Amino acid sequence: MSDLPNISPTRQLGQSGIEVTSMAWGMWRFAGRDVAEAARLVHAVLDCGITLFDTADIYGFNGTDGFGDAESLFGEVLSKDKGLRDRMIVASKGGIMLPLPYDSSAAYLETAIDATLSRLALDTIALWQIHRPDILAHPQETARALEKAVQSGKIQCVGVSNFTQSQIAALNHFLDQPIVSTQPEISALRIDPMENGELDQAMVMDMTPLAWSPLAGGRIASPDDDRAQAVAKELDRIAETFGISRAATAYSWIMAHPSRPIPIIGSQRADRVADAMDAMTVQWNRQDWYAVLVAARGVPLP
Repeated sequence: MSDLPNISPTRQLGQSGIEVTSMAWGMWRFAGRDVAEAARLVHAVLDCGITLFDTADIYGFNGTDGFGDAESLFGEVLSKDKGLRDRMIVASKGGIMLPLPYDSSAAYLETAIDATLSRLALDTIALWQIHRPDILAHPQETARALEKAVQSGKIQCVGVSNFTQSQIAALNHFLDQPIVSTQPEISALRIDPMENGELDQAMVMDMTPLAWSPLAGGRIASPDDDRAQAVAKELDRIAETFGISRAATAYSWIMAHPSRPIPIIGSQRADRVADAMDAMTVQWNRQDWYAVLVAARGVPLP
């Protein structure tokens, strides 16, 4: 059987020249704890070997209030221990304007980026991503706003999240710098980007895929239908071989794709983040990798 390449612990973030870890930590549920507890969690993640921290201005919002709370708490942690800033790559997102759905107008993007910088207590953000595409914003206007933010030093590079291939192509057409990352939902139960051209486009454009919800919103751990159970069975078979958890195996399956997606670990428990790092130990072969894909598709390959 043909073994796939080993998973490297680090990779380049698109064409940015920035080196990041091959796994990231997501801060969607980071808000709601005190600063001391938050600091302990941040240190625990760093101690696991993860340096790419992914947050967003919407993180912490509960439907009524809390907009910006995850960034603000993270900013307090960074302000109390300024040495942390040199140990991590910070990524954030914006473009969801409450109570409106999405806003990628030049005026809003400028205020959103400034607000994120203020909450994070940073002078610059390594990666800033448009969280959701705004259909009513002309990509040329969006591109000019992003370029202005880069030129002013507010952000170092730009990415997109939940964009279609055509939306990425349109924005890229008007940008004078590369889009370094794309953030779709990818998991062993959400394989669309592997089959609809999204990850092919990422490889062509040298964009780093950042995979959100890599455990399918908990369905990998708790299968809720026949398809999910079939995927779990195949993951468990590999997990047993390497002596690791199903979750770590699910992360590694994503990472084995040639576009080298970076799974964003959403757990706010240090032990589960540490467990996820076992994903780096898996050596996939084509037969086993495709066995998971077949289970995910629910039908044999042609």
